[in-house]
Amino acid sequence: MSKEPFPLSKVYGLLEPGPVVLVTTVREGRANIMTMSWHTMMEFEPPLVGCVISNGDFTFDSLTASKECVINIPTVELSKQVVDCGNCSGRTVDKFKEFGLTPVAASCVDAPLIDECYANLECRFVDEKMVAKYNLFILEVVKAWIDPRKEHPQTIHHLGEGAFMVAGETIHLPSKMK
Repeated sequence: MSKEPFPLSKVYGLLEPGPVVLVTTVREGRANIMTMSWHTMMEFEPPLVGCVISNGDFTFDSLTASKECVINIPTVELSKQVVDCGNCSGRTVDKFKEFGLTPVAASCVDAPLIDECYANLECRFVDEKMVAKYNLFILEVVKAWIDPRKEHPQTIHHLGEGAFMVAGETIHLPSKMK
């Protein structure tokens, strides 16, 4: 066998499930943005998303209190803002102002959309069973928005230790799934 052992602490970089996203929350009138890559689809309809948010993050407290958020999907053009949002805390920084992002009122939740993002998913926190043990939030997408002008958006995917991959070519294969 031509393989070698791989550090368990780096396994997450092999399995990152999807694009890096920006999660917005609002609590007591104060909006925040958190960079997140630990999320996964859990159901088609209604669309359910599982998200891991550390209980030490400012967003954890906001989401637990408000029970709603927006998952904003940025493209590669926003890479710097995405990383910068992830490298500071919303406890001390107004990330919208600091990183030049535009909050837009959502239609179903109080948390704002980020106008510069390719897509925005308004979500409600619907299942608390795994939060205390695993910091796993189950969110239902209640409204989705997409920028139709961006035909082939290039999202970024975190590989760990400051490395990112940009989504590339799309291929189409036969499928019987929705």
